[in-house]
Amino acid sequence: MFDFTRGGGFGLALGLGVEYEAAYDGSDEYELELDPAGAIQWRSGGQMLFFEGAELGWRGVFDERWLVQAGLRYEDGLDPSDSEDGVLDGIEKRDSHLTGFVELRRALDSQWRNWIGARVLAGESDFGALGVLAAGHRFGERLDGMGTEVFVFSTFGDRAFVNKDFGVSAEDALGSGLAETSLDGGYRSSGLQLVHRQRFTENLQLIAQAGVELYSSAIADSPIARDDFEAELSLALVWQF
Repeated sequence: MFDFTRGGGFGLALGLGVEYEAAYDGSDEYELELDPAGAIQWRSGGQMLFFEGAELGWRGVFDERWLVQAGLRYEDGLDPSDSEDGVLDGIEKRDSHLTGFVELRRALDSQWRNWIGARVLAGESDFGALGVLAAGHRFGERLDGMGTEVFVFSTFGDRAFVNKDFGVSAEDALGSGLAETSLDGGYRSSGLQLVHRQRFTENLQLIAQAGVELYSSAIADSPIARDDFEAELSLALVWQF
């Protein structure tokens, strides 16, 4: 969790990031793109309101070892134009959604070097619900948020969530030539994420992230999934005001 408030009050960080990632979930096409980076936060003690990327919400720490957060998240829908190779030509564009999320983390030690957590993301009926289980480890002795952390995760989606990204309806099949595909809900993927944060000056920070996600065999068999995995790499420079 990045804290740009310097311990309390308002915090603002703005910057620019570059990402190298799959064009869409399950794609074998990768693209490089520039994105804004940063956050707006307000903190009082162990409570924080935040606007970070695609999320607006609240988080709080309780009994020193429990972290709870909840809020709203914007999720883009799958778009045929996501594939420059034309793999998705003829399918219907999926709707974008404003979803709700709740997350709980539990520290396994007094300095949050190891933790376990769970998140639920849910939206309208055609979006469905996603569950995430995760465990993380923070390296080093620093307590200021700088340094390196690694976490592993597994995701589980209901039928609607899995099919919005990887299902092929009868209309999609007719327009695209892809085989009609309807997937069951359940286990979706597992992955690993590495995050490093480095402070160069009092105001300038580097945030680097790398990750890989492996899809279940059922998803890998979908004609939309061109690979059974995807990887990502991002670098962002932010100025903390």
